Amino acid sequence: MTVPIPTRDEIDALFTTHIAEYPDFPIPGVLFRDITPLLRDATALRTVIRHWVSVLPENIEYIVGTEARGFVLGAPLAYELGAGFVPARKAGKLPGNPAGLVYDLEYGTAEIQLPESSLPAGARTLVVDDLLATGGTAAATVELTRRFGVELLGASFLIELEGLGGRDRLPDVPLTTLWSIPD
Repeated sequence: MTVPIPTRDEIDALFTTHIAEYPDFPIPGVLFRDITPLLRDATALRTVIRHWVSVLPENIEYIVGTEARGFVLGAPLAYELGAGFVPARKAGKLPGNPAGLVYDLEYGTAEIQLPESSLPAGARTLVVDDLLATGGTAAATVELTRRFGVELLGASFLIELEGLGGRDRLPDVPLTTLWSIPD
């Protein structure tokens, strides 16, 4: 089944009806955006993936998807593009000698890792995740990806929470987002 590239209005309508909001989760004061309704609707998901592919740079060779929703979205993007997929995992989830980067979060530190020898130098690579919020995980994933000597084409997100400043953490990275929320 061929899915036509949707219009901007169709994409906005899909996000409005397929992103659930949960106030005070995981802590009081946070409004959690859940993409599960989008993921469980096969037609909506195909439509979003089709649109997403249409706004990405050309000739992408690898998608680096950030755990865990970056896996769920990055893998079908890679499939549609005919690109390889590389998972950026939390520490301790990869065998061998993964490349890692420890970074600061609002509430502590975390580590992101990529499988050893997973990206060839010079490969045209895009980082993908579901949400750009404060930008800590995105910035760490971008920095770690660059350590492989790739040609970083940018980072792409399903949703951007504009008011949280994540874009400021990635000043030299071309960004694409499908839906921005002025939070």
